[in-house]
Amino acid sequence: MTDKPTRLGRGLAALIGDMHSMEPARVTDTGSSGKRLPVDFIIPNRANPRRTFDPDQLEELTNSIREKGVMSPLLVRPTDDPNIFELIAGERRWRASQKAGLHDVPVIIREVDDKEALELAIIENVQRADLNPLEEAMGYGQLIEQFDYTQQDLAQVIGKSRSHVANTLRLLKLPEDVRSMVSSGTLTAGHARTLITVEDPSGLARQIVDRGLSVREAEALSQQREAPQRKTPQSEAARDADTVALERRLADVLGLSVSLSHSERGGRVEIRYKTLEQLDALCHKLTGQHN
Repeated sequence: MTDKPTRLGRGLAALIGDMHSMEPARVTDTGSSGKRLPVDFIIPNRANPRRTFDPDQLEELTNSIREKGVMSPLLVRPTDDPNIFELIAGERRWRASQKAGLHDVPVIIREVDDKEALELAIIENVQRADLNPLEEAMGYGQLIEQFDYTQQDLAQVIGKSRSHVANTLRLLKLPEDVRSMVSSGTLTAGHARTLITVEDPSGLARQIVDRGLSVREAEALSQQREAPQRKTPQSEAARDADTVALERRLADVLGLSVSLSHSERGGRVEIRYKTLEQLDALCHKLTGQHN
């Protein structure tokens, strides 16, 4: 009689497990398929450059994961708590796995510091095209502000051109309402870059959206907005017709605004560009090099 409670107690312990003897982290090694972690043992990364998650896309991924499982491992790193791992990349898959009711997910565990974790998060998201342009710009800004990166450093780390990095960072100069349009996809990065130097970027952004303008049309409109601010020595009507015609020919060839001024002692050719991509293209045309 006295041994029945003991047997019952042992049975319960076997059923629910001894929490105090639980192995730290409970990482499951599945051989060729890698390691797995319980979803509850993973926490999001507060420095993750990705801030927005489209509900419809998340629901589609949830349905896919419910049907086929998680195809690409999440990238995580250990924390001070041996049972908790922090996400480096893969938060959308983690969120969808929770919604799908998965118990555990495939992971790759990396021992990295804050700097490298942010690098990896940006690289993974950029490669997957998971970041909107503003999130990408904010991620670059984090690396520059927190870890003293130069634009050239960033270009090498993420595998992009320096001009791409520079133009992406310029989006951070836009007012908050325009940045929100970029974040939501209402305004493309190409449209947004045409607004950086205009006097009223918010008003022009609304006009671009309302009229459904292309990037080229937006550039033309922004140049019209800037034109009254520039002081020219003489009006086009008062200038030599051959000079005006030559400016237009050069502008057609180069795809950029060109102005000529000349006198008996010489002259000047001025070519205006708005982005580093335009400057790169101009250099290739002038030097005869190909991309």
